[in-house]
Amino acid sequence: MSIFAYQFMQYALLGTAITGLTAPALGVYLVQRRLSLIGDGIGHVALTGVGIGVLMHKSPVLVATVVAIIGAVAVEIIRERSKTSGDIALAILFYGGISGGVFLIGLSGASQGLNAFLFGSPLTIRNSDMVTIVVLGVAVLIVSIGLRPWLFAVCQDEEYAKVAGLPVRTLNVIVAVTTAVTVTTAMRSIGLLLVSALMVVPVATAQLVTRGFRSTMALSMALGLTSAVLGVVIAGPSNTAVGATVALFAIALFLVVAVGSAGLRAWRRRSIPAGHPACDPPDVLLKVDR
Repeated sequence: MSIFAYQFMQYALLGTAITGLTAPALGVYLVQRRLSLIGDGIGHVALTGVGIGVLMHKSPVLVATVVAIIGAVAVEIIRERSKTSGDIALAILFYGGISGGVFLIGLSGASQGLNAFLFGSPLTIRNSDMVTIVVLGVAVLIVSIGLRPWLFAVCQDEEYAKVAGLPVRTLNVIVAVTTAVTVTTAMRSIGLLLVSALMVVPVATAQLVTRGFRSTMALSMALGLTSAVLGVVIAGPSNTAVGATVALFAIALFLVVAVGSAGLRAWRRRSIPAGHPACDPPDVLLKVDR
């Protein structure tokens, strides 16, 4: 009997696949805003929520989601209203969040399970976790795809979006909240420290071969889903960590596409007749396809 006939492997595959779809769908906005590492910061804050949940014997996923949302909104307010730089706000998230989480989990006496939250443990996904992951994953996809033109406008040029009459503050908060939900959705499957890999790497890979925002989002979601599914398929029989295997597979795809696209550009240059100037394709223009 195949190992994927067991329910825990089916949950692992479904939970990781949802992360593979949602993380790049949201990550394309973060990359556009040059906030690729915000997922790491919010992941550290979510660890404090995990500690509170474990200490109070509540669902770690739900408590971490609430705490991560509060943290993400707080950072967005600090970024918008104060003179504190984004780097300082991220540093506060990194050190305060992970310290609080490790401290609280230590108080609960469950520190031996810390690695499962940091690096993922999809084989431990239970029925209640699966329901939460599916509901939150669908919500992230609805927001990321349904609000695409408005979110893209804010991420591309915030000042222009204000002049155009868009509710910039509300849209920024939506991005922050969606990021927090995406991170906590991935907590069981990929892990809080590795979810940023699926937010950033598939988007970077797609940008090597696409020229529009919609096509970049679609391809990055396809690459994220492929990395997630193949990561679980490889990690199951080989008994390796699922989160690390998925992240390494995403990075391997990036290297293959980067080398292939560089080789294609070199071949095009050599095929140009002598006397004609070589001209590379323009850099990626993340515009909304009509």
